[in-house]
Amino acid sequence: MCGIWAIFGSDEDVSKQCASALTISHRGPDAFRIENVNHFKNCCFGFHRLAIVDDLNGMQPMRVKSHPHIWLCYNGEIYNYRKVQKHYDFDYQTDCDGEAIIHLYANLGIESATKLLDGVYAFILLDTANKKVFLGRDLYGVRPMFRLLKDDGFLAVCSEAKGLMGLAHGDNDHDVDVIPFPPGHYEAYDLKPNGKVTLTERVQFHAVGDIPKWSEIEGNVKISSEDPKENVRVLIKEAVRKRLMAQRRIGCLLSGGLDSSLICGLLCETAKEEGIAYPIQTFSIGMEGSPDVKAARKVANALNTEHYEILFTEEEGIAALEDVIYILETYDITTIRASVGMYLISKYIQKMTDSVVIFSGEGADELCQGYIYFHKAPSAEDADIESKRLLKDLYMYDNLRADRTTAAAGLELRVPMLDHLFSAYYLSIEPKDRQPQKGVEKYLLRSAFDGLDLIPNEVLWRPKEAFSDGVSSEKKSWFEVLQDYINTQVNDELLEDAPKKFPFNPPKTKEGYFYRQVFQKFFPGQAENLIKYIWMPKWSQTDDPSARTLKHYKSS
Repeated sequence: MCGIWAIFGSDEDVSKQCASALTISHRGPDAFRIENVNHFKNCCFGFHRLAIVDDLNGMQPMRVKSHPHIWLCYNGEIYNYRKVQKHYDFDYQTDCDGEAIIHLYANLGIESATKLLDGVYAFILLDTANKKVFLGRDLYGVRPMFRLLKDDGFLAVCSEAKGLMGLAHGDNDHDVDVIPFPPGHYEAYDLKPNGKVTLTERVQFHAVGDIPKWSEIEGNVKISSEDPKENVRVLIKEAVRKRLMAQRRIGCLLSGGLDSSLICGLLCETAKEEGIAYPIQTFSIGMEGSPDVKAARKVANALNTEHYEILFTEEEGIAALEDVIYILETYDITTIRASVGMYLISKYIQKMTDSVVIFSGEGADELCQGYIYFHKAPSAEDADIESKRLLKDLYMYDNLRADRTTAAAGLELRVPMLDHLFSAYYLSIEPKDRQPQKGVEKYLLRSAFDGLDLIPNEVLWRPKEAFSDGVSSEKKSWFEVLQDYINTQVNDELLEDAPKKFPFNPPKTKEGYFYRQVFQKFFPGQAENLIKYIWMPKWSQTDDPSARTLKHYKSS
């Protein structure tokens, strides 16, 4: 991960405003730079670097001699930067993958540039020659970006919302809107002589289910089989392979569930094929008696990884709550529950190992209909619509969790299941074939690897276990631990008054109230901007998002 920050058109002391950029220093522990824009002294970039490729030339804002009027600040990885270079005969001046953005924009314009990027990214591009500012973000919002735009033309942009707190520019934080930048979009702004901007265009350049334009470039994997299972295997393996792009050690989160185990198996296989000599480090976390830890151990033993098991106590989990809510910038219940374990394991990886690039299985539940409630979908078409809705909203929930918890420890997360080409192909398969079958969710994905001995068969067919449940002991769920504690912190009178105190998304439980109260302390007035609803299972009669409250839940 890296951290990006910029302001345009400040009427205040820029040097004082730059202090807000330091709130995201965790995203880039290797280097930091603040730089004013030539001839626009009230415009400024800030960048925190996590060095993954091209240690010498990777600082930002990036500028190259062939296009000195273009300033680029981005967080992400562009996996096809070499393919783009070859296809268009670009003359790169660094080994940085992000340089592709500059050349694509300079030669083809912003819309073509965004459509031709295979990767995960959030970027700020300034063109001083044409007096334009552009913002762009990848299809699923794997990399985060927030913006604050005022009526007077002041614009502030940051990887995390906390970097925009205190930049209200004459107003209080609760009087301005800090907005998550919409995934799969770019925005264009005219830059005025005083550094202020005017929004001129917002364009959706990719939508969930679209085959990406960049897949037409020579050198990309082409699928030719009539067997969807074979195509699934080919595309997800290629998604893993392209994400090996790194000059830092690679590891993998391993819960012992289907998604992380498949990714781990493919990672070990492709790493060996690509000549990576060191063993892959794998990491699992849970409380004493956690089913996840047991299952992960089986996978790690089968794959012969360098495996680490981290156990945490109820007290350690509860003690992390407030820090986790600040890091996440959300009050969503299931996101917070699942983030505690991921935050603690990320801190362990940072402190105790040398792995920096971390693979994970995020996105498979949304793409492959892995949530337990998909068993109750009224029809295949309804399940398809719900799957696409979940993917569209990932940036507010699981992608948010995955990014913030790992970035807080200076790690870079990579999520092959959300590869654009793989996901677009998977969504093109007949809806009825993507539904749970024979009482098993993600049946198509499981069966695509059945009999290949990539991972143990009992794990390949292990029933769904939500991360926040899988870290629990089998006797007492993590959500029950949290609720027992929070019941001592929030009384009935406070909960009854919740609709008056929090009219938008009023909490319905004491747990929800507790999280909202902590969120409000750090991000006043932003509840309506940062998430739109509390995540809950569909087609189910429940007031709790835990899978363990659903009728179909099966203990492994």
